[in-house]
Amino acid sequence: MSRKIARAARQAMLALLLTAASAFAQRIGVEDDAGVAVSVASPVLRVVSLAPNATELLFAAGAGERVVGVVAGSDWPVAARDLPRIGDVHGLDLERIIALHPDLVVTWPYTTPGHVAVLRAQGIPVFTIDPRTVDEIAVDMERLGALAGTETIAHAAATAARQRFTALRDRYQGRPPIIVFYQVWSAPLVTLGGDHLVSRAIEICGGRNIFASLRVPAPNVGIESVLALKPEVIVAGADAGRRPKWLDDWQRWPAIPAVSYGNLAVVNADLLHRPGPRFIDGVAELCEVLDRARINRDRGVSAH
Repeated sequence: MSRKIARAARQAMLALLLTAASAFAQRIGVEDDAGVAVSVASPVLRVVSLAPNATELLFAAGAGERVVGVVAGSDWPVAARDLPRIGDVHGLDLERIIALHPDLVVTWPYTTPGHVAVLRAQGIPVFTIDPRTVDEIAVDMERLGALAGTETIAHAAATAARQRFTALRDRYQGRPPIIVFYQVWSAPLVTLGGDHLVSRAIEICGGRNIFASLRVPAPNVGIESVLALKPEVIVAGADAGRRPKWLDDWQRWPAIPAVSYGNLAVVNADLLHRPGPRFIDGVAELCEVLDRARINRDRGVSAH
């Protein structure tokens, strides 16, 4: 091989290495809540959301304009309501998702694993969110902001969330404890266990979840168990905060302290059940509900 050819070969190899290094340098890698390393070209421009709280987190992180498809139930912020629907809790339209050419899909643990595998097999990066604390909600905002190149907006939103949470915790810590039964549904009777984020919210507000010892996130329980544990307030988590008819069914058991005190309350599940940026609004609402319940309890005790 002549020197001229050898030099040309070296230059071609160097150019190839520089191109590869440049491409690598332009990629961003973060770890999702499942511990999976997610690497994307920077910034991502087309994102599909497979969970309502993921949609809210993306918008809060400044990536709302990058979202090109969402799962049914993504109703916040208002702009999300007009985005194409790519499925619901019963199933996803994988063909439509792939046709949207996303460079990132954001999902949650309840998506069918086979669907996630299909998307990854198509070369689509998948980021799983599963925040268990307020700080993890803030961290998810920051990570999504990193993937979208909107770090400044995401960091500001995360900082505001942490500050609001700290203020709530400082305000309500030390309040007299109150015994809480948190109800999600009536038939079957469904509550939330101690590992659920809502159970931690109850603790922040000075409440004690009567089923905190249960490790299942959303266990079925019996009416007899509720009667035996004597909650001082029964809180229903309902869509849009609309009072469900089944909440007043507890009037059949006037011996329950919550019933005798008039403590049958409702909170907005759209806020409290979604581990996203509005979760702290839900915590604030729950704390106010428990404060009113304390007043009713103290009046009821005094009356007796």
